[in-house]
Amino acid sequence: MDEWIEQAAAEIARRAPRELEALVAVSSPSGDAHAADECAALTAALAPDEATIERVPCSSPEHAEDQVIRLKGTGTRKVLLVGHNDTVISHAEHKPLKRVGEQLVGSGAVDMKGGNVLALGALRAFAKRPELYDELALLLVCDEEWRTDDFSHVPRFAGFDACLCFEAGELAEAGEGVVVRRKAAGTIHIRAYGRTAHSGSAPDRGRNALLALAMAAQAVASRHAPDGPSHLTAVPTILRSGDAFNVVPGAGELYCDVRADSLDAIEDILTHIPAEHEGVRLEAELVRRWPGMQSEEATAPLLASASTLLGRTIVAAARGGASDASHFAATIPLTVDGLGPRGGKAHNPEEFVLEASLHSRAEVALALILAALK
Repeated sequence: MDEWIEQAAAEIARRAPRELEALVAVSSPSGDAHAADECAALTAALAPDEATIERVPCSSPEHAEDQVIRLKGTGTRKVLLVGHNDTVISHAEHKPLKRVGEQLVGSGAVDMKGGNVLALGALRAFAKRPELYDELALLLVCDEEWRTDDFSHVPRFAGFDACLCFEAGELAEAGEGVVVRRKAAGTIHIRAYGRTAHSGSAPDRGRNALLALAMAAQAVASRHAPDGPSHLTAVPTILRSGDAFNVVPGAGELYCDVRADSLDAIEDILTHIPAEHEGVRLEAELVRRWPGMQSEEATAPLLASASTLLGRTIVAAARGGASDASHFAATIPLTVDGLGPRGGKAHNPEEFVLEASLHSRAEVALALILAALK
């Protein structure tokens, strides 16, 4: 292993558990502006002294501003690091970090505050080597887990040579796994417009929005074909309808999470949702569009170079979950994801980071950044 990587990774790993504990202590579900500001203050404190820190508009309205931490150097290449501070865990379910055996368990630990800690550690390490880069930037957003508007940051980093995202790391039998392929993702939102009526004395005068949405959910789920040509998954996830137990529900809404190799396959599902069911009008739209990511070919030489620096193999892998790396992949061909620590149970109150992986994944991150700067 490159001697500098070995030494710098050890320093990152030494500090990482305490820094992760501090960041996880802030309950920061998407949309909570105060919590996002708390996270931004903490990540600013963990940034290198040499960095400039800027708050920039978030892609989602009524959110706190996102954060960009920049290092300027005297080299020629520009590398972007990407993370997010928001979680899907509500304040009521939030759990601070605690050590359970080999695990560091806490809300947002693996998705993705553990990755943010490694990215900040990498910035501190590279702050001491400004001759290697023209610019090294870390983008931390606060709306990744529940964004419905278009992602706004791609033009901000036009001309960058590589994008490295610190979502959770991969476990690979043949070496250290990173993500170079992701599915496209979309959220289908269906509104139902029926008619209320007394469910005891006049049920047939109503037009039941709940039943229409249940039919729509079945229509979406019927397209589920993970082993098909588009590897499409179609999962109804949220259904809201009705205000009282004795009233035919006259309105409601349904959300469905859909993933596939391409957005075209996702948009095709809309054509299979009828516009009406038993007198209830249905309006369906795709409110969240995430592009896919196919960076295998472009990143193969980068992974090979980083493997040489690391002294062990970095393996290309695919993942079904969406990530902000996908938004950058179309304009920054050298885009690699999954540089964060390994762990599990993301989007669950019991999510965790494997403590030992903080060291090994810091080595992977440093090797990839160093390779991208050459």
